[in-house]
Amino acid sequence: MRRILAIAALAAFVAGCSSTPDAEQAPAPVDDAKTGAPPKATTDPVTRQPIETTPIGGDPNKDPRLIDPKNVLSKRSVYFDFDSDAIKPEFVPVVEAHGAFLRQNARAKMLIQGNADERGSREYNLGLGQRRADALKKRLVLLGAQESQIESVSLGEEKPVCTDQTEECFAKCRRDDMLYGGQF
Repeated sequence: MRRILAIAALAAFVAGCSSTPDAEQAPAPVDDAKTGAPPKATTDPVTRQPIETTPIGGDPNKDPRLIDPKNVLSKRSVYFDFDSDAIKPEFVPVVEAHGAFLRQNARAKMLIQGNADERGSREYNLGLGQRRADALKKRLVLLGAQESQIESVSLGEEKPVCTDQTEECFAKCRRDDMLYGGQF
């Protein structure tokens, strides 16, 4: 008798623990350039206006949005703090827009040129420029770009935008420049 009660209690316990879904839940959508899924629209982080990230026929490296000054994709430089390879928060929207563009345009190619100001040795600045370029490349890949679309190089201190010995000038030289195919 005890055995029957124990089995009945165990059966009741197991039945109480099982769950039945109220409604079948649909799987989360997957956005993968390889699946041919339609691209998602993204918004310009500055104006909050939608920007189209689908290819406009032909060569994606010659897309007119890349040179339209009203489009976030025309912004091609990301600046860094002194002795740092961390992307500043104010440049995250620019990076996100380029990541979306690369994700939606698998034939687009980008060259990232890492730069440093003239302070520090030539060797140190080449290493810092490479770390900066690699940090940006890593972020773009995390946003959906293919690693094969992006090449990162360091120019160190060899391509300054100004040569004044001021902090303002040094800040302008601490940057990554993003160039699309045909520009390098």
